[in-house]
Amino acid sequence: MIIIQETVISDDIADNFFVCNLEACKGACCVEGDLGAPLEEPELKILEQEYANIKPFLTDAGRAAIEAQGLYIKDWEGDFSTTTIDDKECAYALYDERGILKCGIEQAYLAGATTFKKPISCHLYPIRITKYDGFDALNYDRWGICNPACAFGGTLGVKVYQFLKDPLIRKYGEGWYSELVREIENPSPEGK
Repeated sequence: MIIIQETVISDDIADNFFVCNLEACKGACCVEGDLGAPLEEPELKILEQEYANIKPFLTDAGRAAIEAQGLYIKDWEGDFSTTTIDDKECAYALYDERGILKCGIEQAYLAGATTFKKPISCHLYPIRITKYDGFDALNYDRWGICNPACAFGGTLGVKVYQFLKDPLIRKYGEGWYSELVREIENPSPEGK
């Protein structure tokens, strides 16, 4: 395990290979699972403020699900996640011309319609964050649908922390990421 500031990082993030391979998985993480994408509390307000800008980039079914259920849902544990269509596909997802699921929020961002790129939980995947009093635990979430991403990362020689450089910086900052890289590539004696 690696400890940096108020985070505890699983060694799996340093040791395992990963690069999303959308050609192979078709964006299955946007439709598989029990709930939508986990949302942090500040993201709820962002969705409320930005939904009008994001809405044109969503499917009719996604907009209908959001109109019926709300911009996000609260689960049985009190956590928030994106709304889903029929308890499966994220209401913010859409298929491109190749049948690959993409994030409608990110499409709005890429078009310059919003400054919200997408939920940090999506941007950081396959890292999942568990919040504890005083620190975040960052773990590598193994999921069979991502086996092609593990193989692709291995072929390219890209580790999880390298693939997720931008979202890790978005979440924790440049200094934190530089410290993570130093600790992984040149661990201090008390580090690992």
